[in-house]
Amino acid sequence: MAGPEAAGATAAEGSEGGNGGRDGYDGKCVFCRIARGEEPGTALLPCEDEDLVCFRDIKPGAPHHYLVVPVKHMGNCKTLKTEHIPLVKRMMEVGKAVLQKNNFNDLNDVRMGFHWPPFCSIAHLHLHVLAPASQLGFFSRLYYRINSYWFITQSTCPCKVAAASWYPLHIPKSKLLKEVCLI
Repeated sequence: MAGPEAAGATAAEGSEGGNGGRDGYDGKCVFCRIARGEEPGTALLPCEDEDLVCFRDIKPGAPHHYLVVPVKHMGNCKTLKTEHIPLVKRMMEVGKAVLQKNNFNDLNDVRMGFHWPPFCSIAHLHLHVLAPASQLGFFSRLYYRINSYWFITQSTCPCKVAAASWYPLHIPKSKLLKEVCLI
C-alpha cells in the first residue's frame, strides 16, 4: 500500500465515477495534490504522457515500486469502463517506460495491477508497477497476489489479460484482447 494512501486515506469508494471538481481536481485527494506538485515530499518521475504522472510508492513492495496515476481525478479501478481501455493501456506503457528508465529491463519479471475496492484506501485510480516480481517479500507476495480478490493484475502473458486479469473491470473480453494486450 502506498504511504500516501495510508496518510491521505479517504473513503475507498469516494468520487467513484466522477473526476473530482469541474477541472478534474479534488483538493482532498492526496494523489491529485501529488499530480499537481503540491506535495513537496513526493518527487514526480519523468513521464512522457502529460495526462499521467508517476512516482515511487512510499512503502515499496519491491526494489522498483511505482504508482502511475492520471492527473485528472478519476475514481478507483471499479469505475473503469470500455472507454477507459486506452487510459489503462497508456498507464501500463508508462509503467514499463519508467522501469526501463530506471535500468530495469526484464519486463517478464514485472507485476502491474490495481487494488480492488474495498482493498484500496485512495479513491484515485492508480496502477501499481512492481519489479522484480521475483523479489517480492512474503507480505508483498500476498498483498500484490496475481488475480486475487483484492489485486487485479496484468498476467505474465499479455494475451491472458482478457481472460483473467482485467475482466473484473467491466470491459468486454473481446475488446480487451484487441486493445489492451501489449504484444
